[in-house]
Amino acid sequence: MGRRAAAMFTLVIVALVASPWIVAARATRQVTTSVATSASETRISASAGQSLAGPTPIAAVAAPAGRDFSALVAALQQLVAGSGANVGATVVELAGTDPLTWSFDGGAVFTAASTYKLVALMIEAENIASGKTDPNGLVCYEPSDYEDGWFDDYAPGVCFSRNELASRAAKQSDNTAGHMLVRDIGGADALNTWAASVGTTSSAFFVDNITTAADLAVLWAAEANGDLGGAAAQAWLYPLLTGTTTENGVPAGTPAGSTVVHKTGTIDAVENDAALVMAGPDGPYVLVVMTDGLGGAAGWGLIAAMSAAVWQVEASRLQ
Repeated sequence: MGRRAAAMFTLVIVALVASPWIVAARATRQVTTSVATSASETRISASAGQSLAGPTPIAAVAAPAGRDFSALVAALQQLVAGSGANVGATVVELAGTDPLTWSFDGGAVFTAASTYKLVALMIEAENIASGKTDPNGLVCYEPSDYEDGWFDDYAPGVCFSRNELASRAAKQSDNTAGHMLVRDIGGADALNTWAASVGTTSSAFFVDNITTAADLAVLWAAEANGDLGGAAAQAWLYPLLTGTTTENGVPAGTPAGSTVVHKTGTIDAVENDAALVMAGPDGPYVLVVMTDGLGGAAGWGLIAAMSAAVWQVEASRLQ
């Protein structure tokens, strides 16, 4: 599919679901836009044990000659099979020798939950970096913004700076703050048009609110590579998404002291974590894990275990 695809081969395909996505590192992806235009803010909520991804995930890993992922494949298969959950995951290596991207059912569609806020925050970061918007500029609450969440100080006529709304949406994943940010950047259509322009192909954020591990990884890779506002955008965005109220997923699978910039999403039995691990053993990498069918501590424990398995593979690149 991308520039490295000719050099890659499939190590494992468990053919329980047809057509796995295997994505080449930093591939140029054809942009297709699928924007939900409903005026309502109805969310798709997957019930326990029933994911939009289908009943059983597959394992699909590709690697260039000389790198052996069989141990990782076996570990991930064991973790997922033991959990009973539906899982999609994508890793994008951003540095080191011969970096690549690989997926474990990364193209499967899941409920995005609060990962839509990551997209809104990235847009705000890019706008602030370019001078289009002022981080101290005010966004005023409207009753249509409300969704139950962390804060109860919203009222008609009350205004908040973009900095404050971003902190609430990132650190506590506050829903009303997330709605206000989406409205501030132009609504769901603008959100999805921007995401598609970066390279997402299977997402409809905020209204239908669905996405894939591969799409969220594309966004994180673009951010980390400086394509979405560069260092100025990163300087505003990264502190917001570090040390959040939910650190039990990808960060819990990395050694103490690691910096993980990430946005989680949770609803019903869905737990998602879209992360940039800033200083992996052989450089930074993106890890996105989507899960459905567990929820709560079990969901976060599965994500943490998968994160730990990926860290071990990254460490093996130095051997």
